Amino acid sequence: MSSAPTSQYHHHGRFQVAGGVLPDAITAYRTYGDPANPCIVFPTCYGGKLESQDYMIGENKALNPKKYYIVTLALFSNGEVGFFWHISRQTPDTVGDDGLILQFQPAPYNGPYFPAVSYEDNIRAQYAVLQKLGVKKVFAVVGFSMGGQQAYYWPVMYPDFVERYIAICGSARTSMHNKCFIEGPKAALVNSKDFLDGHYKTPPQAGIRAFGRVYSAWAYGQTWFRQHGYKQGGKFPDLQSFLREDWEESFLSYWDANDMITLINTWYHGDISLVNGGPGTDQAFVNCLGQIKAKGLIMPSKTDLYFPPEDSVDEVALLGKNAKLVVIDTVWGHMAGGGANPDDDEFIAKEIAKFIDETT
Repeated sequence: MSSAPTSQYHHHGRFQVAGGVLPDAITAYRTYGDPANPCIVFPTCYGGKLESQDYMIGENKALNPKKYYIVTLALFSNGEVGFFWHISRQTPDTVGDDGLILQFQPAPYNGPYFPAVSYEDNIRAQYAVLQKLGVKKVFAVVGFSMGGQQAYYWPVMYPDFVERYIAICGSARTSMHNKCFIEGPKAALVNSKDFLDGHYKTPPQAGIRAFGRVYSAWAYGQTWFRQHGYKQGGKFPDLQSFLREDWEESFLSYWDANDMITLINTWYHGDISLVNGGPGTDQAFVNCLGQIKAKGLIMPSKTDLYFPPEDSVDEVALLGKNAKLVVIDTVWGHMAGGGANPDDDEFIAKEIAKFIDETT
C-alpha cells in the first residue's frame, strides 16, 4: 500500500485474563478501507507487528481495502504498546549507547509479573474493539500461524457474529508435537545467562539470540535448506550470516524477551475446546469443531514442521461440509503463509478470492 494507517489504541480498563487482571488493558489496531464495506479481521501472529500485516493488504493482494473494511489487531504483549519495554530504532542523538529506548510497564505488572494471557482473552478484547468500531458482522477472519489459531477461535466464541474464517498455517489446538517444538526456543531463552528469570535490566542478548537460532530450524522445510534457501537469492552469503542478520537481528531489534515468553505461552495453551471453561478433552475438541457454523478455508503448508497438513486434514474431517482444505504446495515450510515467498502469496490470494466467491 502507498501509505499505512496509523495505529490506534483501545483502552479496556480493568480486564480479566487467564493469569489475573490487567488494570488498563490495551489493544492496538489499525483499520483500512471504508467501514461501510464487509469487515475482514486480520489478527497478528507470533513475531507479528501491525505494520507487518501489510504483506497481505493491498489492491492487488489477498485483502483489498477497496472492497473490504480490514481491521488488524495486535495480540497482547506483541510490543505495540510497550508492556514491559518497547524497543525502537531512533536517530543516534535520541538514544543511549545501546541504541535502545526503554519504556517500562510500572509495577506491579512489570517484567515477569505480567499475567498469563489466553487466546480467549485476546478474542474478547478484539471483539470489544470491533463493537467500538460499529462492526455488526464479520465477513471473514483471516489469520496466519497464531493468527490462524485465532481464526479458529472466532466462530467458536462468536458463532453468530462471524460468517467465514481462513486459517493459514494454523490449527484449532496446539498439538503435542507443536508444544514440544515450543519448549526448545523457550528453554533457550529462559535458561540463558542473562535472562535472570525475567528480571533483566537490559535486553538479554544471549537468550534472545539463542531463541532465534533454535526457532529458525523449524520455520522452513528441509528441502528449503537443502536448496540453500537461506541465501535469499543472494541477500546472505551463507547460513551463519542468515542466522545472525535475519533471525537474531529481528528479535533483538523489535522484541522484549518477557513479551516473547507471554506470547509463546499463549500459543502453547491454544485449544478451542477450552473456551468458556471447556474441559479440553479429545471428545470436547471433536464436539467443538463439529459445532462451528461459519464457513472455513484451512490452508496448511505442505512442508510446515509444526502445523503439518496432516493435522489440518483431521480437523477438516471433523468440521464437515462447511470447511475446505487447500494445501500450499511449497518448500518454504511454515513461512509460506507469512509473506516470505511471492509465489506462495499469489497462490494464497487466489485461493482466498475463490473461497470468498464460492461462499458469498
